[in-house]
Amino acid sequence: MLNDGSSGGVLTDAEEQRFRAVLFSELGNKIADQGWVRFPAYTPEDRRRLVDVAHRLTTYWGQQVLVEAEDQCRLRLCLAGFEALPKTLPASSSQPDSPTTRST
Repeated sequence: MLNDGSSGGVLTDAEEQRFRAVLFSELGNKIADQGWVRFPAYTPEDRRRLVDVAHRLTTYWGQQVLVEAEDQCRLRLCLAGFEALPKTLPASSSQPDSPTTRST
């Protein structure tokens, strides 16, 4: 299992580079296999690190890797077409008379 890196202190430049290389490889493999991956991001630095990895994967693959916040502690990296479904419907489609929400 890949350590999220947030349990320790500040990383040296060399440690940071190694950690980002591991994230690039491990998360990239998971995205390549299933189209998406979620990973903990407890701190602003964790979130910056994952956004950077997504940008690097986008450049490497020539296909955009999107970043979505699932909650305050997790980010989801995914390829286009593997985005998470919205949790709520738009206000216009939640009206009782709407044909898409009327029960039969």
